[in-house]
Amino acid sequence: MTPLLILALTLVIVATTFLSGLFGMAGGLVLVGVLFVFLPLPTAMVLHAATQIASNLWRALIWRQHIRWRIVVAYMVGGAIALVPWSLTQFVPSTPVAMIFLGVIPLLVHLVPRRMQPNPESPRHGVTYGAVSMTSMLLTGVAGPLLDSFFLGGNLDRREIVATKGMCQIFGHSLKLAYFGGIIDQVADMNATMLGLAIVASLIGTVLAKRLLEAMSDTQYRKWAGGLITAISGYYVLHGSALLALANH
Repeated sequence: MTPLLILALTLVIVATTFLSGLFGMAGGLVLVGVLFVFLPLPTAMVLHAATQIASNLWRALIWRQHIRWRIVVAYMVGGAIALVPWSLTQFVPSTPVAMIFLGVIPLLVHLVPRRMQPNPESPRHGVTYGAVSMTSMLLTGVAGPLLDSFFLGGNLDRREIVATKGMCQIFGHSLKLAYFGGIIDQVADMNATMLGLAIVASLIGTVLAKRLLEAMSDTQYRKWAGGLITAISGYYVLHGSALLALANH
């Protein structure tokens, strides 16, 4: 990596972790897309996982008193269940299919009738979404807007969403590292400076977002977060469809 690329990626990590620190979502999706453009897939996956574990750890520590542990446990049970069959198949879709998959699911969730919307405080829903989100993580590298839609479906306040989702993401990205055993073996090829800066940058972005999150009302939070998920989902559907069309020509 050149010094200019390291600087650029560090700034991107600060910006995306700020986004995740503010809304508890979206930053990881933006970051993984940028990393795939500039880095080989194994390096991008390692750096993305390390950054996401670090940034979610900082958020969980900052808002630790707001973590809803029953939700975390239900999510972990679902994730562990999903890991078993996928660890046997180890199937990974093409990039276009993965992008479409990431975009379509949260859009479909928005079409579900209110009486059928997911409730993060329901253990049954938690296990179900834990399994589905973990499947998405193993298929595409990220759980994406699916988990975001799950947390916006209940009555948790913005701090509880950020803190609880942070713990769930720590678990999910840790399993992703375990799942991609071959990719983990290439950590030695990772630029040590970049890896260290990524962890520091994730802390900076998370801390910067704390004051703004405290100043934001729950109504503002849900309005902006919902719009952000829709915009990113739409982009993934369109971009993935375009890539798929080009691949078929």
